[in-house]
Amino acid sequence: MKYKIIAATFILSLVSAISLVKQSAANTGYEVIATPQKTANSKKIEVVEIFWYGCPHCYALEPELEKWLQDLPEDVEFRRMPGILGNDWIPHAKAFYVAEKLGILEQIHRPLFNAIHNKKRDLMSPGSLRDFFAEYGVEKDTFEKLYNSEAVDKDMKAAFVAGKGYGITGVPALIVNGKYRTSPSLAGSYDSVMRVVNQLIEEERSN
Repeated sequence: MKYKIIAATFILSLVSAISLVKQSAANTGYEVIATPQKTANSKKIEVVEIFWYGCPHCYALEPELEKWLQDLPEDVEFRRMPGILGNDWIPHAKAFYVAEKLGILEQIHRPLFNAIHNKKRDLMSPGSLRDFFAEYGVEKDTFEKLYNSEAVDKDMKAAFVAGKGYGITGVPALIVNGKYRTSPSLAGSYDSVMRVVNQLIEEERSN
C-alpha cells in the first residue's frame, strides 16, 4: 500500500510538472531547451530557423522572417537549418546544402518554396530537384555529384543531430542562442513569433 501511494504521488507530480511546462510555454510563447546547445559564434546572439521546404507553415512564415531580417542587429547572427523529421525530408535537406555549397542559397531559397507551394510543382525527388537547380544554371552533373557527396551527407547528419538537441518535433521553429525554442504555434501567430524572438534576444543581451 505504501509503495502504491508513493507511485501515485510521483505520477501526480510528473503530470503537474508537465502541465506547468505547457502552461509556461502558452504564457511566454517559447520553451526553454532542456540542455542548452552550442552556438556557431559565441560572440553573437544566434537565431536559427529550422524548416522544411515541403511545409506550408514554413512558407507562410517567410514574409515575416524576411521583414525581420531587413533590420537584423549587428550583434545577432541568423542562419537557416533544414529540419529532418522523416525520410521524405532528406531530399530537401540535401538540396539546401547543395545550394549552400554552390553559393546560390539566397538565389534559390525563396523560388524553391514558391515552386512547391505557389506553383504546386512536385519537387520531392532528387531528379526533380536536379532539374529545378538546372533552371538556375547548375549543371546536372554538378548537382548530382554534390547531392551524393560525403560533404553534403555530413552536413545533413549534423542537422539531424542538432535538431534532436534542440528538441524539434515540428517546423517551423526558431532557436534563440541555443537556449530557447519558439514557433508560430507557441507564440500564437506568424508575426507574434518574431516579437518573441526579439524579446529573447533582449534577454540574452542583458545576461
